[in-house]
Amino acid sequence: MSRFIHWALPLLAATTAVAHKHHDELTDEQANAPVDAILWIHMALQVFVWGILFPIGMVLGISRSRWHVPLQTTGFVLTLGGYFLGHKHHGRQFLKTVHGTYANILIVPILAQLCLGIYLKLHIHEKSLRPWMVRLHGVIGKSYPVLGWVQFLFGAATFRGYCRGGHLGQCLAHYIMGSAFIAYGTIMAVMLLVGEAWVRRSGRSPEWWDSWVIMLWGIVNTFTEHHGGAWSVKDMQHTILGVLWWTGGALGIFLARNNQRNIVPGLIIILTGWGMSEHAQALMISTRVHAIFGYTLIMAGVTRIIEVCFFADVSTAADDDTNSEHTLADGTQTPIPTAEGNTAKAGAARAFRHLPAYLLVAAGTLFMSGTDEQLQFVHDNEMDHVTYILIMFSISFVLYTLVVSLIHLYTVTGRNSTKRGGDAIEMNSTKWYSRVPNAESNATEAERHHIIGDDDDD
Repeated sequence: MSRFIHWALPLLAATTAVAHKHHDELTDEQANAPVDAILWIHMALQVFVWGILFPIGMVLGISRSRWHVPLQTTGFVLTLGGYFLGHKHHGRQFLKTVHGTYANILIVPILAQLCLGIYLKLHIHEKSLRPWMVRLHGVIGKSYPVLGWVQFLFGAATFRGYCRGGHLGQCLAHYIMGSAFIAYGTIMAVMLLVGEAWVRRSGRSPEWWDSWVIMLWGIVNTFTEHHGGAWSVKDMQHTILGVLWWTGGALGIFLARNNQRNIVPGLIIILTGWGMSEHAQALMISTRVHAIFGYTLIMAGVTRIIEVCFFADVSTAADDDTNSEHTLADGTQTPIPTAEGNTAKAGAARAFRHLPAYLLVAAGTLFMSGTDEQLQFVHDNEMDHVTYILIMFSISFVLYTLVVSLIHLYTVTGRNSTKRGGDAIEMNSTKWYSRVPNAESNATEAERHHIIGDDDDD
């Protein structure tokens, strides 16, 4: 470690002085030159580090695995090499973009995380400064997947020359909203697979959190879609979607009081999907892509409602999870008469709960692929909408595979490594993790269950 510190810190600091000549104007020869091997290696290396290596290291850090430090150290070394490769390529040249600027900004969290990691390894100031540095180290580490995702988007736009001039607004709308749907699906997967204990400790149902995010997003959307002048059809459609979100979100918050579950977020997703499926576009392929995006959202909303309403009491003797966020009844309902039937229902619920999360990831991927510039490129290359849409679904499968793989990694590494056999995602009781008490505990009825409908007391 000391040798690494000796050369890594000066080398990282020196990266801010590395000059790569970007151009305010490019000749046709520079803009259309072949992409050289150095640039391809730069892209592949940074995708591997920020898309796979750093997220794995983040998970290992959360689970307190001894492999966290070696993996993150390797990531720092590789991303440093990728940084230099990105500044030393020949062949195709690019205009000055936010991708290059953001690469320099990323040096700050990289240096901060490296310095914090070294400080924490020294185990000094145990009672004063160290607890705060542990929290800061965790916050920065958990931000790495988001930081990397943003840079991926900047890099893709730079590589294709997209999002310039009048196309910037549409790029921002598609990339931000598409990324939000992917993040929504990812968070839903985390909450459903390993986050139930946290949901119960928070004293709020999942729909309470969903509704707050939807409402706040709707408020922003309502006042940012129209930029003066005459109202276009798209202005009206986008603005009324914002109104739909904040009004529906407010209803969802009210119905989620007293730790209750409700179907409002799912209903909002369905209505949003319907609106998007009817969103007329200039190109036929664009209209088809937006329609499939809308239908995917509708399916995500429907499956979310089904998950809330019908996969309620899915516990088994082995799971012993009667306080699950899936528990919608008051415990007095007639149980399934056979252990086999109860086990079958629990298995069906575990399989089904992936569907709304995956469909949100797929919807986000489709929406990000629906900008005019991207679809014009597809149209010019004579690719039909079926092929293009299936490519996007394939990418969404890759993304969701990465998400659930990271979730599973958390459950089998570090302090969670004492597990039962098999590939089950669920966490078992260990000295590091204990289940939330069952219905026989001293918790109040409202704390023990999420119930559809109103309570007598507010």
